Amino acid sequence: MTRDGFVPFSVPAIGEEEIAAVAEVLRSGWLTTGPQTKKFEAAFSKYLGADDLQSIAVSSATAGLHLALEAVGVRAGDEVIAPTLTFTATVEVVRYLGAEPVLVDVDPITLTIDVDRIRESITPRTKAIMPVHYGGLSCDMTKILELARRHDLKVVEDAAHALPTTWQGGLIGTLQSDATVFSFYANKTMTTGEGGMVVTRNASIADRMRVMRTHGINRDAFDRFVSKTPAWYYEVIAPGFKYNLTDIAAAVGLQQLAKLNSFSVRRRQLAERYRDALADLPLILPASAPAGDLHAWHLYVVRLANDCGQTREEVIQRLADMGVGTSVHYVPLHRQPYWRDRYSLTPEMFPMADAAYLRMISIPLSAGMPDAAQAQVIDALRAILLSPLRG
Repeated sequence: MTRDGFVPFSVPAIGEEEIAAVAEVLRSGWLTTGPQTKKFEAAFSKYLGADDLQSIAVSSATAGLHLALEAVGVRAGDEVIAPTLTFTATVEVVRYLGAEPVLVDVDPITLTIDVDRIRESITPRTKAIMPVHYGGLSCDMTKILELARRHDLKVVEDAAHALPTTWQGGLIGTLQSDATVFSFYANKTMTTGEGGMVVTRNASIADRMRVMRTHGINRDAFDRFVSKTPAWYYEVIAPGFKYNLTDIAAAVGLQQLAKLNSFSVRRRQLAERYRDALADLPLILPASAPAGDLHAWHLYVVRLANDCGQTREEVIQRLADMGVGTSVHYVPLHRQPYWRDRYSLTPEMFPMADAAYLRMISIPLSAGMPDAAQAQVIDALRAILLSPLRG
């Protein structure tokens, strides 16, 4: 999809089905969390295919991470280990609870959290590990879960990029973590505009998150308001949050979920075409999933090789001049003023993440991207990287 010859970094794949579903909700008389949200939660658990999973729809993945950490018992003074190469949402929720994030470096090939660095960072105050499945590629969950079991740590997966991603044949969300959090933000592999889903096998964690997502109230508003007998009474049993998903968003989610497998196929096709077309350029292409596993290809992050001869900023500007939108995922947290200053972090403490950041560019990839738009991106990259910088 192009706009006046410009290829945007990402566009959501929204069809008439989503529009009709929203219109139906608007006519229903119930807009906030209600029957559509319950259907969405049930459909999401069914999609993941594990009978004992519970799904809790939330207003954002950030909200889901906050709820999950609170539910597994992270409290003030605890430490939570996470990678520096992630969006700030991953660890800002740790501070919401008065706990301290401990940032570690990433693997130089996969750009996912380095398990050896996790091991080195565990202290008596460590409560949880938050692996981030970067770009749609799974972390080494076997090693992470083993490490967590050995040290009696909780595992909350940040799976904002990882639907549908697998690790050793199992879908992310069905592993033995305490909770897994998905994002449905506008540029994700499926979208509700804003929104997310938390999945867990632990019934007590699920119950706690359901209470805390709506002000700590112990009864569902939909059940109270549609009851045919007086049912106005409720109790606040904890100081909760306002993290529920609306039925409007859930209606979009139901339609998107039904299309997710086709979206995934399309993303893989685009990623394979990029791999083939860019292989001879001075680029480090993103790692593929291990044999037999799925990469969600939420992002396609290339890194300029040492012999590229141009800076990342020069390449980004030249791509923009040629009608190609890009992004960078991410400015590592150790370079962000709040995290840098609070924890006295320096680039030298995270050599792999920092080196990757200085050379990375996220190029357009989305399920609704036409072949012609991808060809424009490929042609632009080839022209820029195979020609000298213009004077």
